[in-house]
Amino acid sequence: MDETYEQEFVNIAILDNIVETQLVDSILNEREIPHRIRSFHDTAYDGLFQFQMGWAALWGPVSSKSEILEILHDVRSIDFDI
Repeated sequence: MDETYEQEFVNIAILDNIVETQLVDSILNEREIPHRIRSFHDTAYDGLFQFQMGWAALWGPVSSKSEILEILHDVRSIDFDI
């Protein structure tokens, strides 16, 4: 197994919404950067905690933290008003 996948994952950032989550996930998959996204949605409270805690938590290895944060910064700086 690749040594990057054997590293301990840490909480890197909180994602704000579904669009940001899907876009970041797609970019990280494309660049083959290991990561996990843990949604704060729950069926019992119909997503109530997403309003308080954010949409999801983004986890990844410490060695990729700066690259992941750079990608997240780039995604958040995109102006979608066309």
